[in-house]
Parts: sequence; structure tokens; C-alpha cells
Amino acid sequence: MESRYYFDKGLSWHTACAGDEVRGLRMLEKQFGVRLVARENWVQIEGDEEAVGRMESFLAELAGFYQLRGKQLDARDFEFLCRSFRDRREGDIRELLKERIDVSPKKREVMPRSRRQLEYVRAIRSRDVVFGIGPAGTGKTYLAMALAVSEFLKGNVTRIVLTRPARESGENLGFLPGSLEEKIMPYLRPLYDALYDMMSFDEVSGLIERGVIEVAPLAFMRGRTLNNAFIILDEAQNTTVDQMLMFLTRMGVGSRCVITGDPSQSDLTGRERSGLRHAIDTLQRVPEIGFVFFDTGDVVRHALLEKIILAYNAGEPEGSR
Repeated sequence: MESRYYFDKGLSWHTACAGDEVRGLRMLEKQFGVRLVARENWVQIEGDEEAVGRMESFLAELAGFYQLRGKQLDARDFEFLCRSFRDRREGDIRELLKERIDVSPKKREVMPRSRRQLEYVRAIRSRDVVFGIGPAGTGKTYLAMALAVSEFLKGNVTRIVLTRPARESGENLGFLPGSLEEKIMPYLRPLYDALYDMMSFDEVSGLIERGVIEVAPLAFMRGRTLNNAFIILDEAQNTTVDQMLMFLTRMGVGSRCVITGDPSQSDLTGRERSGLRHAIDTLQRVPEIGFVFFDTGDVVRHALLEKIILAYNAGEPEGSR
């Protein structure tokens, strides 16, 4: 069977594929089992009747998504739609769009891209304390950051506090060169990177200078009470039990708290018990606290990352993670 799909005015194959036409064609041919030929405003489809029908449905959904996203598409949008059709969850797309997160007017809105991410966003919006647990690339910190910025811009909180333990890959701050600020900056850089995706550089710089946004190592949280704040603890698998308790008791009146981490990536020594694992065991019985567990199916950072994580996990002996 052969069919030709024409895009509405304003959308081209180049735009639909976020500028990578060849990669988009190969990805869709493999996923849908069809043969495609694309030009500026149309795609010719060859295959069996069912495959051609699903391919046409995909292109129609892509065109609708283009309109809903403000006529902007990037590679993540394209891969998100491919993943939805691959898992036969195309009906979820509209529901996910309803939970999109408004950040700075100068930046694109952020949206969940899987059912688990949708659950995570809804949990953060409805609970004061939420744990997001799972592998890298599942959007745990990114979505929490987007919601923090959104809540601040709406006036629901008066400050944003971002923190993480300055301890990774067996390194100790005392052995790193430079001043304390220079030592901790590499550990906090991922938080800054996410912030700059939500707000412009000038906006972030101005708010940091005024102390409205604070990015600091976890050790700096001791002895404080944070009122009317959106607080994010990243890389929580590297906290000890005492550090986790210290952090959780910083939350004051009107504050929200999100803790993210991947228990399989802890840099603690064998003698230290993970504060994240202990919190999971201890606090899951508290109904007011939300727990959302991600897996490799929720990886959205890059399409290949899911396969990399699965390959590494398959090669590890049981109980080693």
C-alpha cells in the first residue's frame, strides 16, 4: 500500500524532524516497518495497510503537537512522540500536555514525557515532600527545577534553594585545588545548567545576587530553617542517614521539598549507610510524603541512554548495585 501525507501550511519535514531529516526517516522506518520518502511539505509512505495507517496517525499527531508547542519542535519532542507510538501510548500525549510547566516567558514551557513523569509532576504539585528515585536521564531533577521556577514566578514561594552533597566518585573536597567556592562549583554545576534552561542568564544571575535563588552544598544547610521556599536536594544517594535527617528538618512553614537520587550510583563508602535508602525504608509509611520510582523506560535525555543503562545493568551481578 502507498500513501502520501501532506503537512499543513507552516510545518515542513525539516521542522518536524527538528532539522535532522535523515535520522528521523531512518528512525520511523525502523519503528513502523514502512518505507518513507520525504520532501519539504509531504511524506510518501509504503508498507502494509496497518503500518501505513499508524504512520499517518503519527504524522497527524506530530502536526498537532507542533501547534500545541507553539510551532517549535526539538529532537526531544520528536523522540517523545516516537516513544509514545512505539509503546502504543499515543493517547497519553494530550494528558501529558495538560501538565506542562510554565517557566520564564523567555524560555519554552517544560512538560512531562512519560506516565511516570506525569505522576511525579502531580505528586510535587499536591504534596509538600516528594522523593524522585531512579536512573540518570529520567528527568527527576529537571522537572523538580522547572516546578520550583514555576512556583516562584507565580508567587507561591519566595525563594528557591538547590543543594547536593559535595561528594562524588570517591573524591574529597580537601584534596581538590582552589578556594572552597572553586572546590564546590563542579558539584553544583548541573544545578546551574538546569536553571539556565528555565530562565535567562540575567534572570538567574540577578536572583542569585539577591539571595532569592541559592545553590549550595548540603553541608551549608545545617542549623537553618527555610520558610516559604522550594527546596531541592539532588544526588541524595550520596547523603548519610544523619545528613538526610538534617536536610528534611530544614523545611519550614510554607515550604516544599523534593529529594532526587539514584540508589545504584552511591559514592558512599561501604561503612556508610545511604540516607536515601534509609529514607525510602523509613518514610514510605507516611502518607503525606510522595515517592515516585522511575526506571529505564522513563529515560528521556537521549534515546540511546535507555539502551546503555540496560546494557550495564544486564552485565552486573545480582546484588552489586
